[in-house]
Amino acid sequence: MRTRRTTVLGTVIVALAALTVAGGAAARADVAAAPAATKVTLQLKWVTQAQFAGYYAAKAKGYYTKAGLDVNIKPGGPDITPEQVVASGQAEFGIDWLPSLLSSRDKGSDLVNIAQVFRRSGMTQLTWKDSGITTIAKMRGKKVGNWLFGNEFELFAALVKAGMDPTKNKGVTIVQQPFDMNLFLQRKIDSASAMTYNELAQVLESKNPKTGKLYQLKDLNVITMESAGTAMLEDGVFVRGDWIKSAANQATARKFLEASFQGWAYCRDNLADCTRIVLKNSPILPKGHQTWQMNEVNALIWPSPQGVGVMNQKAFTRTASISKQFGVIKKLPKGAFRTDLAKAALKNLRAKGIDVTGMKWKKATVTLRAGGK
Repeated sequence: MRTRRTTVLGTVIVALAALTVAGGAAARADVAAAPAATKVTLQLKWVTQAQFAGYYAAKAKGYYTKAGLDVNIKPGGPDITPEQVVASGQAEFGIDWLPSLLSSRDKGSDLVNIAQVFRRSGMTQLTWKDSGITTIAKMRGKKVGNWLFGNEFELFAALVKAGMDPTKNKGVTIVQQPFDMNLFLQRKIDSASAMTYNELAQVLESKNPKTGKLYQLKDLNVITMESAGTAMLEDGVFVRGDWIKSAANQATARKFLEASFQGWAYCRDNLADCTRIVLKNSPILPKGHQTWQMNEVNALIWPSPQGVGVMNQKAFTRTASISKQFGVIKKLPKGAFRTDLAKAALKNLRAKGIDVTGMKWKKATVTLRAGGK
């Protein structure tokens, strides 16, 4: 009997070992059969901040991974031009303002906008209330700051409209503005460019030396490009024209847009958590400032009646017409954008029950503190 039990036990052990080997082989086969994630790179227009929160959220929440993508998000900077990065093949996707894209196309670059995320312009010019400079026309003879490097087109179009030639400093003196508001705060320039979500907050986070209290909106004239009549579309997703001709790359782009749009929808509904995600990727800008920025960026995207990312033909035509009228481009563009990929991405998101229009979204109230803390 001892011999029989030993034989049976040995048989069981051999069987278990066989199952283990078979299971391990099956597991290795599954791993081998699983398709590798498609690696792509996204080149941002600027440094890591809430301006790009939707993309960081898509990565942090696993939306890109679920789409089968391994997305590398590359921050931008003062010496980085997204169009050049994408055109040279160093990134598949880029984020930049539409007039800058049109200017690159006008010079021969084959770049195509595949999604227009920001629906409204966040560009403004700030002046001090006591300066009396309440319009673009009143900047004649003044020192006007802008960052340049493709960020100047809305302002330059407004100055040309008012009879000045900023490219030749005729009627106005253009000063290359650093990426802070010190020249303006020190009154070394008469007007400074400011995005509603960034530089405007920098001023409102600073103390008035005369009062010891933070500056308020009542201390400023905020001249929007909308009021100047030269507002242009900003922050769109673009790719190389030759790259997107491939059916495989179109599928990749559709997946990228679907996951990115879901990221933006998440940021719309989760302001605090998206701010946290951005801060986790880069804590350089403080929490209070990033919270303001997240709120203001949402206001440039939502509500989006056509669905986030779908180019509005009228807005495109306006941007292109203003660009041509004021010398940003020499001829009106053809084939500069497509909407099919964005629409396909939205269709999938709607099928998942995700709100892609944000029609009920309302802007939050964010209180700024000194230094953006």
